[in-house]
Amino acid sequence: SPTRAATTCAATPGATGEPPPDAPEETTWSSLPVSWTTMSLAVLGPMPDTRRNGASSSAATASAICPTVSEKLPADVFPKEAPRAKIIGNYGVGFSHIDTDAAKSAGVAVTNTPDVLSECTADLAITLMLMAARRASEGEREVRAGDWTGWRPTHMVGTKVSGATFGVLGFGRIGRTAAKRAHFGFGMKVIYYDAFPVKPELAAETGAEARDSIEAVLREADVVSLHMPGGKENYHLINGERLKMMKPTAILVNTARGEGVDAAALAAALKAGTIAGAGLDVFAEEPPPLDHPLLEFDNVIVSPHIAGVTDDCTYKMASWAAEQWLTIFRGACPPRLVNPDVWPAYRERFGRVTGETAED
Repeated sequence: SPTRAATTCAATPGATGEPPPDAPEETTWSSLPVSWTTMSLAVLGPMPDTRRNGASSSAATASAICPTVSEKLPADVFPKEAPRAKIIGNYGVGFSHIDTDAAKSAGVAVTNTPDVLSECTADLAITLMLMAARRASEGEREVRAGDWTGWRPTHMVGTKVSGATFGVLGFGRIGRTAAKRAHFGFGMKVIYYDAFPVKPELAAETGAEARDSIEAVLREADVVSLHMPGGKENYHLINGERLKMMKPTAILVNTARGEGVDAAALAAALKAGTIAGAGLDVFAEEPPPLDHPLLEFDNVIVSPHIAGVTDDCTYKMASWAAEQWLTIFRGACPPRLVNPDVWPAYRERFGRVTGETAED
């Protein structure tokens, strides 16, 4: 909780990376309204045994909550009595772990941090593609174990990705950024499917060609990269039936949400040789148990949900999450609101919000 000491904090960047037009160059806690001395922030930590209780008590007692993707905030987290929390400022872009309908009913705003993850996540998607195609992880283990007996032309034969077809499922910011790396870095043809219309000029940046279904992308692509949001509508988006549509030489990459892939079906497909390999940064259960079926395969590259974990990205996510709290505590509408229909309930709890018109 902030006190009125002379602690200084820099203004947080806006959507373009610059401070909002109305933001002061520098803010000190001592310059904030007195009412701010009663504000409290709950940053939900990574300890599994405290996540649930911490989320529940925070919604009831904290002014703002900062969860990560690891902390689930279902409907029963929100107290029946009016929670104290004004805002859930999510640390990250995906928010399927937050019940936004329950937050709306409770009059709690929910925000996220889009844009900042696009480049770093795309970088890791390409990394996983290359590692799976060139068997990099498998080769490293062989060298470290002392099992490499020397070069020979039939050893660790990989797959060339240059000039291949890169299929993107979910052509939003991250999907388009990954497509740029595949197209301009490796001369790959880009095809995509998105549930929403994509502006022609955005597709034209990489010469990307739309396909009218997920199945069409799966049948044609040499690499399928998942960039669709989480949630019930995309649960097991990649299932056994769809895996059978992919080429036997194809690679599946997932840097989106673990629940988007049916892990048992993927394990069966890899065992049967239905596809050539996979690169996974996310799992439905994190961390996965040691007996997870996908950890048995040499042709599955795994990483511990690090797509957005770079020095630049983590700083920006923290800064942009803080921007949302500061904005709503000043009495204004946060710019990265993901449940805008919360305002009727929010106004009922806290009164009108500055910057709104009479028609709002």
